Amino acid sequence: MGETKGKTLNSKSAVKFVSDHAIIFLIILLAIITWANSQNFLSADNVGNLISNVAPRFIIACGVSGCLITKGTDLSAGRQVGLAACFAAMMQQTLDYSARVFGWMPDMHWVFALLITVAIMACFGAVNGCVIAFLKVPPFIATLGMQTLVYGICQIITGNQPIGGFKESYRALASGNFFSSVLGRYSRLLPYLLLPALLVGLFMWFLYNKTRHGKYMYAIGGNENAAQVAGVNVSATLIRIYILASVMYALAGFLIGSKAGGASTATGTGYELEAIAACTIGGVSVNGGVGKVSGILIGVLVFEVLKICLQFLRFDPAYTFIAQGLVIIVAVALDLRKYLAKK
Repeated sequence: MGETKGKTLNSKSAVKFVSDHAIIFLIILLAIITWANSQNFLSADNVGNLISNVAPRFIIACGVSGCLITKGTDLSAGRQVGLAACFAAMMQQTLDYSARVFGWMPDMHWVFALLITVAIMACFGAVNGCVIAFLKVPPFIATLGMQTLVYGICQIITGNQPIGGFKESYRALASGNFFSSVLGRYSRLLPYLLLPALLVGLFMWFLYNKTRHGKYMYAIGGNENAAQVAGVNVSATLIRIYILASVMYALAGFLIGSKAGGASTATGTGYELEAIAACTIGGVSVNGGVGKVSGILIGVLVFEVLKICLQFLRFDPAYTFIAQGLVIIVAVALDLRKYLAKK
C-alpha cells in the first residue's frame, strides 16, 4: 500500500515538474529536431553567435528580474537600452566621420563613454524608483510612461537618424574573441561579450544571495507590508532596484551598439518583453518573491535557441514573432498556475 502511494506521488511529482517546465522541454525537443536537419546547428560559429546574442540579453534580464521579484515590472527596459546605445554611439564616432551628431565632442575613450552612459541612465532608473516608491504609481503604469518618455528623448537627440561611424576600439569590444591566435575558429566560443555577461551574473548572484539588499528584495516580493513592519526600508530598496536595472540597461545598450555597428531609435525595441518572458521561463515569478540568476540565464537561452531554431528551419521571420508571443503568454500562464496551486 505504502509502495503504491509512493509511486503515485512520484508520478504526480514528475508530471508536475514536466508541466511546470513545459516550454524548456519543448525548446530542447525543437533544438534536437533542428540539429537532426542541419549539422551546422552545433558548429562553433553558430554556438558563438548564440553566446554573443545571449550575453547582452542576459544583462537586460538581470536588470528586469529585481523589478519582477518585488512584484513590479519595467516596460521601459527596451527603450532605455536603445537610448543608452544612442548615447554611446554619439560618444564613440570617429572625429573624421562626416555625419557626427556632436561635431564639437572631443575624442573619448570607450571607458569614459560607458561611465557617462551608465550615469545618465541611472537617473532614469532613479525617477522610476521614486515614482513607484513615493508616489505609489503602479510599476506597470510608471514604467509604461517612462518608456514613452525615453523614446521621445531618443527621437529628439538623434533627429530620427541612425548613428554610425564608430571607432574601431569600440567596435572591437563586441566583435573579438578570446585566445583567437591559439584556438583558431573555436575561439568563436569565447567572444568578448561573454566576459561582461559572466561578471554581471556573478555580481547579481552575490547581490541576491549574500547581501542585505537581496534579502530585503525577496522580503518585499513575498509580503511588502510584513517587510515594512520588520524594519525594511521598502522605498529605498525599490529605488536601488530600479537604478540597478537602468545601469544594466546602460551596459547592455553600450554592448549592443558595439555589436550592431550602429544605433537608432529602433534599437532595443521589444527587448523588455523578451526579458520578462525569459525571467518567467527561468522561474522568476511575476507574483514576486521568487527568482534565481541561474534560472534567468536558462530563460534567456531558451528564447535565443527558439529564434535560431526557427531560422535554421527556414521559417518566415513573421512566424518568429508569433512563436515569441506564444512563449510569453504560456510562460506567464504557467507561472500564474504555479502561484494559484500554492495558494
